[in-house]
Amino acid sequence: MRLLDNEHNAVDLRTTPVHLGLGSRAKPVEGFAWDPEVLQAYSAAVAADGAEGRMVAIFDGDGPGDHWERHPAGDELVVCLSGSVTVTRDVDGVPDSVVLGPGEATVNPAGAWHAVDMTGPASILTVTAGLGTDHRPRTGTRPTENVATPGPEAP
Repeated sequence: MRLLDNEHNAVDLRTTPVHLGLGSRAKPVEGFAWDPEVLQAYSAAVAADGAEGRMVAIFDGDGPGDHWERHPAGDELVVCLSGSVTVTRDVDGVPDSVVLGPGEATVNPAGAWHAVDMTGPASILTVTAGLGTDHRPRTGTRPTENVATPGPEAP
């Protein structure tokens, strides 16, 4: 995994997220994967950006999400690109859901547990504050108090 400087070629946000950092810098993340070693390397590479760093990525799917997550360092923007998605949040124990169609977006507040369900084939774009992100397996309609698994983010 490495951050690319001055990349001028097309970048597929499905396989190569872009890190937005301090100084309004945008750097594609070559070799990114949802693997513990790669996540640690990514976190170390962008640590100087602190809570201001953001990851931009596209996710495709079809069906319910398999995990809850939260981003303590900042809000997350979720944009539906195609299909239909439901974003379910648990804000201070109060459940909340919003259905998004193409071109619609919602903001997950910093620290709010949330999950994304896709109805049929769908795509979302996320802009996420990854620092300190927590994940939990999705076993019900609300996040459980299982041990969190840190990582930058996923929808």
